Amino acid sequence: MRKQVWAYLFFGICFGHVYAQRPEANDTIKRKSIELPGWIHNMVYDTASSTKPRFLFYPVIGYAPETKWEFGLSGLVVFHYNNDTTLRLSEISTFAFYTQERQLGLWIDHAIYGRDNDILTLGKMRFQNYPLSYYGIGSQIPDKPLAVVNANYFNVRERFVYRVKGNLFAGLELDYQQLQNAKFEPKDKGPTGPEIKMPLGAGGSQNLGVGFGLLLDSRHNMLNVRDGYLVELAFIHYGKIFDQSFPMNTLFFDSRYFIPTTKNQVLALQVVGQFSQGEVPFNQLSLMGGETIMRGYYLGRYRDKNYVAAQAEYRFLPFGFSRRLGGSVFGAVGAVSESIPTDNYKWSAGAGLRYLLFPKKDIFTRMDIGVNPDGYGVYFYIGEAF
Repeated sequence: MRKQVWAYLFFGICFGHVYAQRPEANDTIKRKSIELPGWIHNMVYDTASSTKPRFLFYPVIGYAPETKWEFGLSGLVVFHYNNDTTLRLSEISTFAFYTQERQLGLWIDHAIYGRDNDILTLGKMRFQNYPLSYYGIGSQIPDKPLAVVNANYFNVRERFVYRVKGNLFAGLELDYQQLQNAKFEPKDKGPTGPEIKMPLGAGGSQNLGVGFGLLLDSRHNMLNVRDGYLVELAFIHYGKIFDQSFPMNTLFFDSRYFIPTTKNQVLALQVVGQFSQGEVPFNQLSLMGGETIMRGYYLGRYRDKNYVAAQAEYRFLPFGFSRRLGGSVFGAVGAVSESIPTDNYKWSAGAGLRYLLFPKKDIFTRMDIGVNPDGYGVYFYIGEAF
């Protein structure tokens, strides 16, 4: 189980001005506020106009057994198209990291609304030279990893959709995934260690998928939805294009519903599913776990062709006794299977803290702790999990 400890070094300046003392001629002591650089002052105190973009940059320190100490830099920009606050909020986030194991990675996520909210580009990019703990396929697998997989991994997932009417969007979906230089290193190399059956794609894979997607989306602020819904349905076909391509089809759905119960409290619900047919390489199987749903499980702890999960989260944004500090409680159930999952459901639950970074944009940072029968996970991110 991956254990992470994140240190956001900029939070020390979020508790107010720093003061210095100096004696005056009349021997009285006066306090003098130390001036912060303009861009830091605007970032911390959110003093810029609500129509202007917001920028946030911060160092990150983490630890995981797969990587040892990890050092990174994260950035976030949120904005409205043409500075029009009546339009939906767009965001671009980045995360670059380097580890003691000489691994590095770059993540970029974005959700950008165009003029009149008619166009939406929603996607992610991942580049990682990163060890993956491989436990096997299915739900009946060992408690400990069978192997560590070292590989170069590259993934780009993009949706280009156009507003058909109201909150209904439709358009093109693209997914490119490439796994190179994959090496399976058994965790137990002794004579009594388990024999590892090499999964499909163990020697590498290169898949390009093209498909069609439908979205019903009424969210105004993707990073902190207080009211509204999202329903996404997508079908993607991966053809035999490259030498290491695996022909397959994937059907994906994601439904979310947000119910405001009071002015600053929200009940958030989500159901997701991913169903694949054909020759599915192990890195494109449905993965359970991570920072969004089934929190507390190592991403890929359980993997198979089909996956369903549901979660509920109650959010205090913020608490009644604070202007910026909030929290949440959440729980989830999910299962993977070669066919449609009907049993062997796993559970996770947890709680988290929230801090209001940008009051004018209504954006919080979150720290969540998820627990389950296999262990726990700690997550620190900008924006809500879903």
